[in-house]
Amino acid sequence: MKFEGQNFAVVNAPSDRVLESRLLALKSYGRHSYASLTDAQGNYVQVAGGGVTCMVESFDASTSTRLRAFHDKPSPVFPDGTVLSFGGGEMRLKSDEWFHASSVVEIFLCFKYGRRYPETVNWRPAPQK
Repeated sequence: MKFEGQNFAVVNAPSDRVLESRLLALKSYGRHSYASLTDAQGNYVQVAGGGVTCMVESFDASTSTRLRAFHDKPSPVFPDGTVLSFGGGEMRLKSDEWFHASSVVEIFLCFKYGRRYPETVNWRPAPQK
């Protein structure tokens, strides 16, 4: 596994503690606003934003499919079309695509260990760029 992010060194075989501390330190603004974890086959999960404004995507290398995570509790604060601005640019999200950083940590750990994602996390095709 390779853990990468904006303005921090690549970590091969990151510990759970490193993943958690770096993911919880992400902010939509500033030096650290996105990160990814990639396995040996080229599959990955990635996050943009930080705190209560995170967006998560996954990529399946065998099918070249990119998916966006969503959940069953749409945000009353961020309606469909709200823009997430971060170091990699801007993205419009749906109200059910906003995640808290603690949920992102859980998603990344599930990916790292090949576990099922939490039942509250669902996936849909990611918008074309």
